[in-house]
Amino acid sequence: MPELRVGAEPSVDLVEAYALPACDDVLYVPGFIDDADAMLAQLRTQLDWREESILMFGKRVKVPRLCAWCGDAGVVYRYSHTTHRAEGWPSPVGALRDHLRDRLAIEFNFALANLYRDGRDAMGWHADDERELGHAPCIASLSFGAPRRFDLRACDGTSRRVSLVLEPGSLLLMWGVSQRLWQHALPRTKQCVAPRVNLTFRQVGISA
Repeated sequence: MPELRVGAEPSVDLVEAYALPACDDVLYVPGFIDDADAMLAQLRTQLDWREESILMFGKRVKVPRLCAWCGDAGVVYRYSHTTHRAEGWPSPVGALRDHLRDRLAIEFNFALANLYRDGRDAMGWHADDERELGHAPCIASLSFGAPRRFDLRACDGTSRRVSLVLEPGSLLLMWGVSQRLWQHALPRTKQCVAPRVNLTFRQVGISA
């Protein structure tokens, strides 16, 4: 396994080992976190899970999943016309942040956590392109619990798509032009799916 030191940009060896075929600036690293089952149990019990609503077409609608927001005190992150203020790092999320920093040489100050209770919970098409994240954000996504399909589609008007299954303990790293050239989604499934927790770590540039 190549050394996972990313910093400003992943090494050539790292890209060759883990880059998704035909997808710009995206790496998938299975087995990044050891003992993923124990971490799942901690995340489900120690985070302040809440129902979230977002503004769509002038109306407030509930999102199909539970959410929690973690990060350095005072960091503010806005998406879907909704403002979220970080209030610190619960122990398991802080440990994962430190692990990412040690393995990737990247500092993150905010994490969005999503709890998908079953196959009906999902995430629609979007890009993490909010202005607080800068022009070329680096997003580190960690998955725990049931494997789920993750889709990416190109924003260039073509039919290019990439799909993969996010396994427990895996890292999906998106950086560079990924949020400008691709959208991503976690689709619903009719299969009986156990709960899943996903955390996306990011560097938010605006604090209050």
